[in-house]
Amino acid sequence: MFTHASLFPSLARLHRATMIWLTSWWRLLQFAALILARGVAPSTYHRDNHRALASHLVLGTAPNLLWFCVLSALISLVIIRIVVVTATSYGLSGYALEMVVRVLVLELIPLTAALFVALRSTLPAGVEFTQRRLAAAAAAPAGSAGPAADPAEALRREFYPRASAGIFAVWLLAAVSCILTLVLAYLIIYGFTPYALRGYTRVVGQIFNPAVALILMLKIFFFSLAVGIIPLASSYYDAAANPFAARLRSTHGLADMVRMFSVVLLIEAASLMGNYY
Repeated sequence: MFTHASLFPSLARLHRATMIWLTSWWRLLQFAALILARGVAPSTYHRDNHRALASHLVLGTAPNLLWFCVLSALISLVIIRIVVVTATSYGLSGYALEMVVRVLVLELIPLTAALFVALRSTLPAGVEFTQRRLAAAAAAPAGSAGPAADPAEALRREFYPRASAGIFAVWLLAAVSCILTLVLAYLIIYGFTPYALRGYTRVVGQIFNPAVALILMLKIFFFSLAVGIIPLASSYYDAAANPFAARLRSTHGLADMVRMFSVVLLIEAASLMGNYY
């Protein structure tokens, strides 16, 4: 009897936790569909929306571009030097360039760009939206739900520009950093000489075959979607739309971070399987 009495509360807690998990992921998929639909809608790019969208794109990318390029250049210099010295000591200097390109350009740079944009832009934006909504709800009179914002208008003016800025920032930072790393790899391995350019381009071209190039572009694309959409999804829906959101208010940023990191790791694992299996 005691076993059955203690079993039912455990099952109830498990059921409630499962419903919270399923609800959060369902809301995420809904928000992703809304963002993608807004991105292909012609009304999004009317003249009255150009200024806000362009402003978010610039503010979400320009402050991060210089710092990330400096950071990625320093890390690339250290890793390239370590790889070259290690390969030379084992008599494998001919494989140093291939190792550098595969480790840095194919794996580390896209992942670092996505996490950098998330920590600098999209995660703080999601927390900001949630705090703004909670502050508006707290300022509303007792017994009143407060002024209800139009979800379509909020999506068009606030959430879509922030999500687009995060997506574009990942694309730009990853592309610029990959090119910068390729240039640094050439200079460190061959020096300031143009005569090794033919062999360099041949090795890099052999690495970036059509399958690898497609996997890299898809990985950066899905990284950008995860970074741009996931941190903003839960702040789009209020407690009335999600009955389980009230207990998650205190851990909003942490829950979004864990969810985003999980998706990013799944994308990285899928790309590794595509490249090496």
